[in-house]
Amino acid sequence: MSISTPGGPERRPTVVSTGKKPAGGRPAAADKTAGGKAGAGKGAPRQSSGGKGRKPITPVKVSQGRSWGPIALFAAVGVLTVAIIGFAAFSAFQGSKPWEKRAADINGVTDYREKDPELVKGSQHQQGTVKYTVTPPVAGPHNPAWQNCMGDVYDAPIANEHAVHSLEHGAVWVTYRPDLPADQVATLKAKVEGKEKLFMSPYEGLDKPIALQAWGYQLKVDNADDKRIDEFIKTLRVNASIEGPNALCSQGVTATGTTPRDMGNQMGDQTQG
Repeated sequence: MSISTPGGPERRPTVVSTGKKPAGGRPAAADKTAGGKAGAGKGAPRQSSGGKGRKPITPVKVSQGRSWGPIALFAAVGVLTVAIIGFAAFSAFQGSKPWEKRAADINGVTDYREKDPELVKGSQHQQGTVKYTVTPPVAGPHNPAWQNCMGDVYDAPIANEHAVHSLEHGAVWVTYRPDLPADQVATLKAKVEGKEKLFMSPYEGLDKPIALQAWGYQLKVDNADDKRIDEFIKTLRVNASIEGPNALCSQGVTATGTTPRDMGNQMGDQTQG
């Protein structure tokens, strides 16, 4: 709008900015830069990727498989340790049991001390042949002379009457059928030879290939590798004696043959039962 004054040129009015938006709602144009472009817009600088404000990258964890070798080794060692401790405890428990109880636990053993108490009284010496109710005999009347039982291995039958006296002294008598295979005989021999309170001989008429006798006890088995043989010997050798652990096994009869020998008083001072 122009204002004319009389006598003077036409003047334009001064426009004062009020800071309000112009009609139509659009903002006032922004100042331009020297290059003619707005100061705000595409030309605004951006933060570089390596700037300090960027969040650190968390390392990615790689899952690795377990090493089963050491685990299996430790497990095996643990099992073995438990087994050793268990066996030691069992052995200690077994060793603490009375020998009579251990003898009763041997599978297949016959206890004539319980079955026939009269048979096992002992101290019944008599000369000549004795008739026994158990074959091979395990107790009863016997010759005053005992069979040598210092690990003696006899290759022929011996007299029952001398053998029974040896049982009374705490010996274990190992008998076997004469037709037992040679390797089986050798196995038995290795268990007996040279060991005090043991002796061995073939025996006619056995109903089992092998029979073991101690005073009042008997065990019959089919094979020389049967572990019960060692168990019987370990449990009853010496323990089964009714004459005490010092009863002699030396200085006895060493001859074979089933006829007992009349030794008279020759062994009277040595005999303790």
